[in-house]
Amino acid sequence: MKFLDRSRFQRTVRRIKYRLAKRALILMYHRVTKLANDPFLLAVEPERFAEHMEVVRSYCYPISLPQLVDELQEKKLTKRAVVVTFDDGYADNLLQAKPVLERYEIPATVFVTTGHIGSQHEFWWDELDRLLLQPGSLPAHLNLCINGNEFEWNAGEADEYSVEIFQHFRDWHIEREDDPHPRYDLFRRLYEQIHSLPYIERQRVLAEIQAWAGAEPAGRYTHRSMTNEELILLEKGGLVDVGAHTVIHSDLAAISPDEQRQEIQQSKDHLEAILNHPVTSFAFPYGSNTPETIAILREAGFESAFATHADAVWPDANRFQLPRLGVRNWDRQKFASWLSWWMDG
Repeated sequence: MKFLDRSRFQRTVRRIKYRLAKRALILMYHRVTKLANDPFLLAVEPERFAEHMEVVRSYCYPISLPQLVDELQEKKLTKRAVVVTFDDGYADNLLQAKPVLERYEIPATVFVTTGHIGSQHEFWWDELDRLLLQPGSLPAHLNLCINGNEFEWNAGEADEYSVEIFQHFRDWHIEREDDPHPRYDLFRRLYEQIHSLPYIERQRVLAEIQAWAGAEPAGRYTHRSMTNEELILLEKGGLVDVGAHTVIHSDLAAISPDEQRQEIQQSKDHLEAILNHPVTSFAFPYGSNTPETIAILREAGFESAFATHADAVWPDANRFQLPRLGVRNWDRQKFASWLSWWMDG
């Protein structure tokens, strides 16, 4: 008897599982806006987000995150259930996404990084984009000390970065293998160097880059987070609710249990003080967590936690390791095809 190869066997198991078992899908968005460039592929344009929600409303059964958690506790799931979530707390979640959610009557949860509420500063990844990938000139040489190591960059003749060059390469993103201009090489190298740094060290490096670039300290209005008042407006009407996402978008697995406890509890307390009700859902920044993280979440009174690994949610899913599916700026047809693959197998 000839054995099936491993990949063919896995596909067969998946088809059987998808044919027989109910499952839900949790969609993970970050931003709903049109950006001049999007190096981390975080934004979905408003028109395309509306197409996504039309597909969800037409072919699936959108439910709220609290309803999903209640169903998982009872080991049952609504057929073709879809939950919509957003990470970080960008202002466009209120200004652009909420009107679309209201139009199609689709509930959603926004996981908010509380240290950025009302801040004039951008998230560190957006700040790196602002400093390095926007049109204009930069000094030809950069020298930094990062985590005890010397970092050096020489632009050569590429210190000038014109609007024309910016427009030509505006679709570049971090997942591409090529760097068609020295600015992208610098951006990628610095991103890899500072991504895993402790918060204080990363902020120090960014401040040095900001001074080197001669940039203003305040961030772009287009990249701001919500204010206290906007968070209250976001929840008004009951269609959208808010979850916690740490204070400073911490890589939880990289810090001590005591630091994790502080990040988790302070973010919860901050949101509850603004919204005047319990906050019981949490999303791991970068999907990063440890067994201690889960214990801390339970102690703090959270009822669910959400990761970033891609999978459907099955009736026996762990409520503190719920998978989510990252959504890109796809058109209606591609989004519908992608959603059908996950929903129907």
